[in-house]
Amino acid sequence: MAQDYLKCVPKDGVLEASKAMLQKQLFAIFTTPTDGMAPIFANLEDHLAFQVGLEKDGILFAAGPLWTDDGSHWAGEGMVVVRAANKAEAEAIAARDPMHASGARSYRVRPWMINEGSVQVRLDFSSQTFAVE
Repeated sequence: MAQDYLKCVPKDGVLEASKAMLQKQLFAIFTTPTDGMAPIFANLEDHLAFQVGLEKDGILFAAGPLWTDDGSHWAGEGMVVVRAANKAEAEAIAARDPMHASGARSYRVRPWMINEGSVQVRLDFSSQTFAVE
């Protein structure tokens, strides 16, 4: 029911309906191979270093590969979620990614608002270990 309602309301209506929730604006970058897997693998090391740099700078929220619809393998697609002031800033971040700068992948940026969800971290004092669940 709520899904049907949200399909027909303007953005400000969604914001009003979820006003008690987080309403954290992030940006999802969907990235797709342009010419097979060889260019992907040729740029993978630089791409991962770029991602780690974004993570260290507090820009990267989450990133990783998207498996094929049947879950059987990876065909080179990925999703990167970044913190940015606006879509133009998120697009500039995406453009700097070595995958995109080299032409190995194309990308699409979409605003994404987080309302619901949770993160669980377990910290064991005795072993001084932690796990993200």
